[in-house]
Amino acid sequence: MNLPTQIAQAIGKRVTIRLRDSDGTFRDVVGVLQSETTLINRRGESISFDPEAAVAFRVIPVFNRRDVSTGSLSMYDTMSRSLKTISSRDGAVRIYCCGPTVYRDAHVGNLRTFLLSDLISRTLQLTGLEVTLVQNITDVGHMADDFSEEDKMLAESEKTKVDPFEIARTFEARFHVDLQRLNIQGADSYPRASEKMPQMIAAIEKLIELKNAYVGSDGSVYFDATSFATYGALSGNKLEALKPGHRYEFTDEGGKRFHADWALWKLAGARTQMIWDSPWGAGFPGWHIECSAMSIELLDGHVDLHIGGIDLRFPHHENERAQSDSLTGDETVDTWVHGEHLLFEGRKMSKSAGNVVLLQDVIDRGLDPLSLRFALLENRYRSQMDLSWASLEAAHTTLKRWRQLLADAGNGTEIKFDQEISDALTTDLDTPRAMQRIRAIEKDSAIGALDKRALFLFADQVLGLELDRGVESKEASAEIKALLEARITARSEKNWALSDSLRDQLSDAGLEIKDGANGQEWSWR
Repeated sequence: MNLPTQIAQAIGKRVTIRLRDSDGTFRDVVGVLQSETTLINRRGESISFDPEAAVAFRVIPVFNRRDVSTGSLSMYDTMSRSLKTISSRDGAVRIYCCGPTVYRDAHVGNLRTFLLSDLISRTLQLTGLEVTLVQNITDVGHMADDFSEEDKMLAESEKTKVDPFEIARTFEARFHVDLQRLNIQGADSYPRASEKMPQMIAAIEKLIELKNAYVGSDGSVYFDATSFATYGALSGNKLEALKPGHRYEFTDEGGKRFHADWALWKLAGARTQMIWDSPWGAGFPGWHIECSAMSIELLDGHVDLHIGGIDLRFPHHENERAQSDSLTGDETVDTWVHGEHLLFEGRKMSKSAGNVVLLQDVIDRGLDPLSLRFALLENRYRSQMDLSWASLEAAHTTLKRWRQLLADAGNGTEIKFDQEISDALTTDLDTPRAMQRIRAIEKDSAIGALDKRALFLFADQVLGLELDRGVESKEASAEIKALLEARITARSEKNWALSDSLRDQLSDAGLEIKDGANGQEWSWR
């Protein structure tokens, strides 16, 4: 069934639809379908769309929450170093999640952070709250990590001889494809840094007016770190202990008054691309100001929950907090949540080490992309995780088994509440505990097949593993059938070397072979 037909059959239901716009970018619309081309969002606004532009579609399950306790979500707050209940305003939670710098593909470590925002959003929805999520697209102003003054976008442009904005749009589109593959719900807004210059310039002007920023002797604009009394409260770093040259800042900042100050606007100098006019001359924004300007504008001056990777805690989030609080005159963010680093097979992923793993690499190995989501769910978000090909393959196998379990139980849509799963998810997003509970339900012979399906569907509202998708079934080609028959013959003749060789060939073709009491069995991986 094609997507326009699925959309037509879901009129009256709450849905999320991912659309590809004419410029190749993606956007998501969420609300109750009124017709095949319109829906009403939570603010009561009518949104029109072209169903032929849909690339993904999902009905958002609704179940009766009476007589059950879904609780409220508590997350570990980096600022207070304690669990904190996520606050809401008028039944809605405003979330800002730092997005990608689109000069290359997001690797699986980056995707772990973006999955974190999805899991939090889904859990909040499970508790009955609405979510407004903003995720920025950094396409200018993010400096390379090696202390050079080179913008990451321009560095990639110089290397590939491709226009920097063309690079940005290409990798932005690929970022959205990866989100779709991982079943990550779309944000309400994906603002691009390059398209928010007026807001950033206005924010900088206000900071100068408030005496939190100044024009340096080199003509660039800097934030005065000493003007913000609680600088360091988020990261634990104290101004007097900071030494010159910390990461993500420029090396040519001789115009600032104090070494811990940071650039809000840099004059272009010899730079000829990705520059904009400003009251201080042609130039470009510093990295940190974009998030302050975007979150304040798009979330009405207050962020209930701010999400990012632990590497952003300092200096990015520390500097962002100083800027935002100075602009609003208040604590702009209620709760700061950070996801930990991801290693791959014991090592930090880096281009120099040659071990950067993309979601496409997972797919190229014949694994379901949601096997990555599965593997990430089995680890706490604020614990360092060591991902491996073995864990991804195990996740792929279990994912297939669970889908088969649900398929064998029919196609019912009943969702059955489970208190233990709910408690696990709402207590600092303890997904490993939720996954353990699912495994226990699977093995419990006292729970019937239909009840197991209903409990799995309840959990899958947050886990997002598409457990009701069924198991892919396709016919084996004549060549594969011949290899299977040849292997049966080899085993009967005890030709183990040939049997193993044929197994390898079948595995390369995407088959999983099992030898048991009933002989040779196979399935698609």
